[in-house]
Amino acid sequence: MSESTTARTYNQNHVSRPHTPGRRRVSIYVSWSYPAEAGRNPAELDNRFSTMTEVRRVAWPAYEEPRWSDPLQFQQGIAGALELFFWAWVPFQSFVEETTGHTVPVYQRIDQAGFRTLLDDRVLADTDTLFVFGLDHMITGQDAEPEEIDALQQFLQREGTCLVLGPHHDVGASDDLAVRDIEHHHHGDPLVPRQQRFARYVRGLMQGLRVPVENRYGLRPAVQEPNKIAPLSVARDLDTKGWLEGVTTFNFHQHLPHYAVTTDEPDVIRVLARQPIDTSKPHPFTEAGNTEFNMFLWMPPNGDRAGDVLLADSTIFSSLFGGDESLRNFWRNLVSK
Repeated sequence: MSESTTARTYNQNHVSRPHTPGRRRVSIYVSWSYPAEAGRNPAELDNRFSTMTEVRRVAWPAYEEPRWSDPLQFQQGIAGALELFFWAWVPFQSFVEETTGHTVPVYQRIDQAGFRTLLDDRVLADTDTLFVFGLDHMITGQDAEPEEIDALQQFLQREGTCLVLGPHHDVGASDDLAVRDIEHHHHGDPLVPRQQRFARYVRGLMQGLRVPVENRYGLRPAVQEPNKIAPLSVARDLDTKGWLEGVTTFNFHQHLPHYAVTTDEPDVIRVLARQPIDTSKPHPFTEAGNTEFNMFLWMPPNGDRAGDVLLADSTIFSSLFGGDESLRNFWRNLVSK
């Protein structure tokens, strides 16, 4: 992760971006309450992010430079681990700015200073493509307000808009502790607790917008070599807009959500890409006979909705988990079409 080449700013209002034909304005909305996440008790085992100290221990020696390990330079609690997300989104923001000519603001539902930003016209008025990263732990109570759903419905009535929803994984939903332990050993990430349930906010949005999808599990993708994710199974005949043009793989992450389709109605939603699963260790999903999980989905415009709705996990846009030309092609497609 590289340093910014310009001075950083914080605690100021967003400057609206003018509409420019052919150049999409992209925004990111992170659904968490930063204080609620950072303030979780590290003594609680479940439903929290790792502390920076835990990250350093597990990833040793990757974060042993003073810039990460010195408590006078970088926070060592949960807040430090949250700041890694912001570092890791910078390459995606820079790529989009280079591609579109517009800066990419990152909004938080509740930020470090306690400012609450609802998903309303302050965010949507100068946005063409909106990413909503569902990284709020469900226990923090981030519920989508009815006026936010109304605002998104109006946003999607604008021609050419795109909403990318990224509800994160749902690990340990079962009450059976033995099942939770099986799930944990399947994905194998020591930083993920036996129960880590995300995306209460995005679940509310999906219900309000009638997006027939649930984020389930945290599944380990198959690899073709160490940390090189296996190719996607792409339904190119369904990808009539070319979202996956030039795309064969995303990036490797140890635990990814299955986006389960919850409707039998035809043509409502298209599963464009499925990811092969690492079957070396059992999981309830694979024991039920599944060998792939739904990775990337598309709801084309329909009825009053003129905009596209996509589902893709937020880790696909994070440099923490690597990337190559295929991934950059995907980023380019999302912010260009």
